[in-house]
Amino acid sequence: TDRKKFHTAPVGQVFRLRPFHVLVATGGGYAGYRKYEDYKLEQLEKRGIEVPVKLASEWEVALYKSVPTRLLSRAWGRLNQVELPTWLRKPVYSLYIWTFGVNMKEAAVEDLHHYRNLSEFFRRKLKPQARPVCCVHSVISPSDGKILNFGQVKNCEVEQVKGVTYSLESFLGPRISTEEMRFSQAPHGNSFQQQLVTKEGNELYHCVIYLAPGDYHCFHSPTDWTVSHRRHFPGSLMSVNPGVARWIKELFCHNERVVLTGDWKHGFFSLTAVGATNVGSIRIYFDQDLHTNSPSYSKGSYNDFSFISNNNKEGIPMRKGEHLGEFNLGSTIVLIFEAPKDFRFNLKAGQKIRFGEALGSL
Repeated sequence: TDRKKFHTAPVGQVFRLRPFHVLVATGGGYAGYRKYEDYKLEQLEKRGIEVPVKLASEWEVALYKSVPTRLLSRAWGRLNQVELPTWLRKPVYSLYIWTFGVNMKEAAVEDLHHYRNLSEFFRRKLKPQARPVCCVHSVISPSDGKILNFGQVKNCEVEQVKGVTYSLESFLGPRISTEEMRFSQAPHGNSFQQQLVTKEGNELYHCVIYLAPGDYHCFHSPTDWTVSHRRHFPGSLMSVNPGVARWIKELFCHNERVVLTGDWKHGFFSLTAVGATNVGSIRIYFDQDLHTNSPSYSKGSYNDFSFISNNNKEGIPMRKGEHLGEFNLGSTIVLIFEAPKDFRFNLKAGQKIRFGEALGSL
């Protein structure tokens, strides 16, 4: 009779799991499994073995999307802003340099103690002559990275990697009024692709460049052109490494991205910065109104901003090689532009490229 009483909760309450926790645990585990699969694919590619395309099913994509990558990316962004003690900077940055093969001899400031936080280190500038801009070719690489795919756009479909495509219209969004006004003399076609081609005899081309975590994180103007419009698509922040790009169809259409459109001497020109996991922050230097990775958004939504106004009839002129923007870690740049039929790329799929090197010319 003098024993103490123990008050226990029902077993169902003790072991009750919330749906959110189940999704995070399951999605996180599956994302880890995919990372391991990507690593195996990379090893096969290095050995020269061609890997067959195996696309993810709808449930696999939904499961991957259940991972709160946007929340994790915002948390990572805040962590990057935390100032590191001076004594801790060299070991932290040295580990990153060793892991991702960063060449600090190219950095404008090689002293690791100079960078107060990870964000400053990621966005480090290069020495003035580290990336000479090619003057001979008409289009240069806007960034360091790996060429995932390039070529002529066909049937309104663009290849993100060999054998895996996405819709041109879903990626860029519907035509905008400023483009229609600017290219009012252009021949009109039935398809979205034909509507973008403004000059008779031209074709539409594309090039996809993947920026790895160890690459230089700024991107530049790939040619002399004028930016007339910006379209921001909020969206997921799934990884865009080549393994995932080979696995998820229309990956670039799922992810957050900033589409800059305008024209160059041959007609339509666009540059799209695609966000990814831990790369929720995309910055365009001349666009102070752009804010990426907001806490909430409507699926399939986008917002437009025109750089053409009563005071500026032309838009934002950009010179080849001029600073354009930056990522916080690394992601993907997609170029879609029109050019005459004799335009030729000077590239090979899978090759490494550096900012300033030639992409192609007439």
